[in-house]
Amino acid sequence: MHKPDKDTIIHYLKTLQSEIISTFESIEPKEKFIYKPWPYSKGEGGGRMAHLRGEVFEKAAVNFSAVSGPALPFNESKGSFFATGVSLITHMQNPHAPTVHMNVRYIETEEKFWFGGGYDLTPMGFPYEEDKTFFHQIAKKTLDPFDLKLYPQFSKKAQEYFFIPHREKERGDGGIFFDHYNTGDLKNDFALWKAIGSSFTETIMPIYEKRIITPYTDQEKEIQNELRAHYVEFNLLYDRGTKFGFKSNGNPEAILSSMPPSAKW
Repeated sequence: MHKPDKDTIIHYLKTLQSEIISTFESIEPKEKFIYKPWPYSKGEGGGRMAHLRGEVFEKAAVNFSAVSGPALPFNESKGSFFATGVSLITHMQNPHAPTVHMNVRYIETEEKFWFGGGYDLTPMGFPYEEDKTFFHQIAKKTLDPFDLKLYPQFSKKAQEYFFIPHREKERGDGGIFFDHYNTGDLKNDFALWKAIGSSFTETIMPIYEKRIITPYTDQEKEIQNELRAHYVEFNLLYDRGTKFGFKSNGNPEAILSSMPPSAKW
C-alpha cells in the first residue's frame, strides 16, 4: 500500500497554520498570536498551539499537531498510528461576526490511511443569509473541480455532524465535513484535502471584514454568550475531535482551545 509522504503532509500543515495566522493578524490591530509547543507524552511528536486574545478576536486558536503511538483510539484499526492536522476556532468580540471552525487532518495506521476535515460557520445569534450563501459558494467552488457530487455530499455530512440532538437544531449555518476519505487515487485525494485547507480564509475573511465594524449593544453581547453555551455543549458532548484528543492522551489545553472565553446558561 502506497502511503503519502509524512514530511510533505507536515510541511503543508505547518505552512497552512502560519498562513492562516498571518491572515487573522491582518485584521487584529494590536495583538499577535502567542505560540506554545507541547510534547506528546504517550508516544512521539507533539504540536504547536497558537492562541490570540485581541480586540477583534476575543479568542482564536490555530493549532498544529503530529503525533504517533501504539494504538489508535476507538479501535478503528489495529497497530500503531500516526495522526496530524491543523484545527482552528474563532470567537469574535462583535456578536455580528460569526464563529468559524476549520480542521484538516490525516490519519495513518498499519492497515490503512485516510484524510478528513472541513469547515463550518456558526453565527452567535445574528445570522446573515448573504454570509451563509457566500460561505457555501466558496466551499462549492473549491470542491466542484474535483467532482460535482462532492459539495452536496460533504454539505449534507456537515448538516448531520454539526447537529445538537438535545437542542434539536444544527449548530450553525453548516459548511462541509468529510472523514475516512480515501478513494484509492492518492494524488487526487491529497490535492482535494489541500484545496479545502487552503480555501478556508477565502470563505471567512470577507465576512469578517464586513461584520467586525457592525455596531452592537450589550444586550446583543448577552445573546452571543447564550449561543456560545450551545457551542460548548456540542463540543464537549458530541465532537469526535474532542473525544479523539482525550482518548489519544493529547494535550488538554490544545483540545479545549475550542471553548469560548465566556458563555451563559
